[in-house]
Amino acid sequence: MSRPPLAREKVLDAFEQILIEEGERAATMDATAKAAGVSKGGLLYHFGTKESLESAIIDRLRTLVAEDVAVMAAAPEGPIAYFLRTSVMANDPIDRAILATSRLAQGGDPVASDALRDVREQWAAALRPHTKDEVALDLVMLVSDGLYFNNALSGGSIPGPVPRGPALDALIALVEGASRS
Repeated sequence: MSRPPLAREKVLDAFEQILIEEGERAATMDATAKAAGVSKGGLLYHFGTKESLESAIIDRLRTLVAEDVAVMAAAPEGPIAYFLRTSVMANDPIDRAILATSRLAQGGDPVASDALRDVREQWAAALRPHTKDEVALDLVMLVSDGLYFNNALSGGSIPGPVPRGPALDALIALVEGASRS
């Protein structure tokens, strides 16, 4: 008898959440099974090792980024505006996958580090045709990094400026004007 397909995703979601909230060391198989509300055997049915869980998180990130790049390429407002607007974290699946993979990278996982570098390069490759040169591309990427970082800080004790509404629109227009060919 096969398991419901959602059980695998439930386990992976639990592992991801533990990584985000508590870090790589806390994300044990036992903690994951408990957080997912499954038995250890149920967890092992889907993921035989912690490494297979880690690999699945990285695969999830790669899938979400591929989808994001496709949406970015077709975005009515243009790839640069889309990229900058979505750089403000919304706790959506791609944000959680990035954070979980970052926690793995912080724990010393070279595959996670490589995956994060690859994500950045995929975004850069999608944006490159819409910028006048590499310096302009750096501008777009660094403004995105700043939005993401300051948004992450705003939830903690060090508030960062995160423009919204018309202020974000104005920032996007400024960056687009400076970076377009």
